Amino acid sequence: MRNVLSLLRLVLAIFFVAIILVSAATLFALYQYKPNLPDVHELREVRFQIPLRIFSADGKLMAEYGEQRRTPIQYDEIPEGLRHAILAAEDSRFYEHLGIDIKGLARAAFQLISSGEIQTGGSTITMQVAKNFFLTPDRTFERKFNEILLSLKIERELSKQEILELYVNKIYLGQRAYGVQAAANIYYGKDINDLTLAQMATIAGLPKAPSANNPVRNPQRSTERRNWILGRMLSLGYIDQDSFNEALQEPENARYHTADIELSAFYVAEMVRAEMFRLYGDATYTEGFNVVTTLDSKQQQASDQALRAGLIAYHERHGYHGPEEQFDITELTLEEQLEKLSRYRLLGNMHPALVTAIDDRSATVLLRDGTPITLDWDAMSWAREYRSANARGPAPQSAANILSHGDVVRIFQPEENQWRLTQLPRVQGGFVAMEPDTGAIRALSGGFSFNHNNFNRVTQAWRQSGSTFKPFLYAVALEEGYTAASIVNDSPIVIHDVSLGGEWRPENHSRDFEGPIRLREALYRSKNLVSIRLLRDIGIETAYPQLLSFGFDSDRTPPNLSLSLGAADATLLQINSGYAAFANGGYRVLPWFIDEVTLHDGMPVELPKNAGNAFKHTNERLNNPDPEEYRILSESTAYIINDILADAVRRGTGRRALALNRSDLAGKTGTTNQQRDAWFAGYNPNLVATAWIGFDQPAHLGRSEFGGSAALPIWIDFMRVALEDTEELSFNRPEEVVQLRIDPDTGLLAYPGQSNSIVEFFTPESTPSQRATAPGQGSNDVLESLFD
Repeated sequence: MRNVLSLLRLVLAIFFVAIILVSAATLFALYQYKPNLPDVHELREVRFQIPLRIFSADGKLMAEYGEQRRTPIQYDEIPEGLRHAILAAEDSRFYEHLGIDIKGLARAAFQLISSGEIQTGGSTITMQVAKNFFLTPDRTFERKFNEILLSLKIERELSKQEILELYVNKIYLGQRAYGVQAAANIYYGKDINDLTLAQMATIAGLPKAPSANNPVRNPQRSTERRNWILGRMLSLGYIDQDSFNEALQEPENARYHTADIELSAFYVAEMVRAEMFRLYGDATYTEGFNVVTTLDSKQQQASDQALRAGLIAYHERHGYHGPEEQFDITELTLEEQLEKLSRYRLLGNMHPALVTAIDDRSATVLLRDGTPITLDWDAMSWAREYRSANARGPAPQSAANILSHGDVVRIFQPEENQWRLTQLPRVQGGFVAMEPDTGAIRALSGGFSFNHNNFNRVTQAWRQSGSTFKPFLYAVALEEGYTAASIVNDSPIVIHDVSLGGEWRPENHSRDFEGPIRLREALYRSKNLVSIRLLRDIGIETAYPQLLSFGFDSDRTPPNLSLSLGAADATLLQINSGYAAFANGGYRVLPWFIDEVTLHDGMPVELPKNAGNAFKHTNERLNNPDPEEYRILSESTAYIINDILADAVRRGTGRRALALNRSDLAGKTGTTNQQRDAWFAGYNPNLVATAWIGFDQPAHLGRSEFGGSAALPIWIDFMRVALEDTEELSFNRPEEVVQLRIDPDTGLLAYPGQSNSIVEFFTPESTPSQRATAPGQGSNDVLESLFD
């Protein structure tokens, strides 16, 4: 009995000593580590890394930039089923413990003693929050002890709801998904509220091993983990037997969903990204900026489709260059054929396809997903061999004249359930449309496909503008006292100018001469020689600064007579902005495309003062209290130019636009020397748009390619959609602009009873003071003076 008591005393003594030692060790650890613990209050102010998201004006997602895909949610937005699934998987006693789970820690301690490292951990959700926000992932005793201390501190200072909210937003769940909302989007393309119970359990199973339990890469292991969690939910009373059985039978259908891009507008998205990066640097991709642009999704889609159709039509007019590549597929299996085809991306609206069979006048091609497509003769008969910009081979007589087995080609759908052979364009183009009153860009296509070539031909390509420049010169002429009825001689001219290489003998495109011609007719018929005489008569010194006021760069605008034919290098955006001044009554606009910048929670971002004209809130013109500071033309001059350019559509080089059956359109074609550029710029009172086609490295487009044949059809296709169901408008005529009848030959007031008189617009100060002379009553001094 005495031995038993002695043993009991020894055990108690050892126990009390152990308690003293553990307490001392704990006090020492607290003294050692607690002063170095981070401030938990930082968690209340934590800002998650959230990508930059860019939207159209009507709320469609255009792009997302950032390494971490995350959409933070609040605690009350977590579905009950998902919350229960997370607790079942990670920490079923979360609402009961004070931050640490003794049983879990005991398991971790045993592993540390037996193996020298912590293999599975005993981490509660609180401990995972401590680790993910403040600590390294190292599996060491020191880090684990800090994790415990931090967890106790977090539990004292934050509510359970706050802790769980931090957890579900921070945790990494694979595939660049951070947080449960991002995981729901990426794996199932859903909002978390739309997930099934089985899908919630799958997501809850990811934190332990995001790669190994990935439902896309390893569906079998993911399903096993999901089913285990469902069993835990059943045993914990979170779900009933029927729900368990139903979820257990649900097949795993996860697949990788990219950001749900609703509007393809990558040229504009890149413009936005560059502007935001200029202001915020790398924070652009992590601060959760939401940028709303000025793009109208309907107009943007129409812009892309019209430009692509125009480029495809150009190549069909000039011939087929052949396949992108050729493979010997005679001994390849279907899987091997598809593997070769998988190397080619969808570009624009053009799908890569592999030719697998050829009949007399049809062919079978294979898409990347294994779908066979039959191309009939109508889909390929256009494909005469390309020889040069001006020559094609003979018309093909069979499919074998065009295609061969193993060809990698491109096909597209001009209409639903209809496929057509095509080819990636060698020629390029651009298109832009904006509101003339504000300068807000409503649509912009910088090329055939951003993924094919990210060079933005609307903002980065400097091209000669050809005859699209002439309206600016004619507007200056009206400002300097000319009228639409002024007579200028359309006849040969020789210019001696060192800056033009000595002796210059310009010609009209048609190489004919009209003699004396009114300014109106000279512009809508695009007479080169009249433009040269006009600039020479006004004088470079007088005209040059006025021409620059439309928004052109002085270092790219030559101060000589070649300017009259569009020798200035300009971007599409500059040309379009210049035409906006005609449509809006004479004001220069500064184009912009960023309407609003907010954080992910909707809070507006206060932009720095140097944000620039791309942003609505810092655009100099929009925020100038005196709009007259941006007036570059009188209202009367703008109106008369509008009416002349309406004639260019009604009876001039833009006549194809009559296909739109509208009376409120105005515009001008342009074609540069050697037909290297084809333009059309046009507008109505609410929308101004410009189309351009050319090679990135300037080259001859072909002798049949002009602004009216290559660029104008693009503009028409766009305007047909953009102006659909909109009322026809008229340009408001200023009170000072009067209508008078004139003699069409002299531009003077019509004589009494003149049967062939026409109506022309004038301002009071420009009204002709003389009347034309009736036949047989003398000569017309105006015409004679042209030949003096």
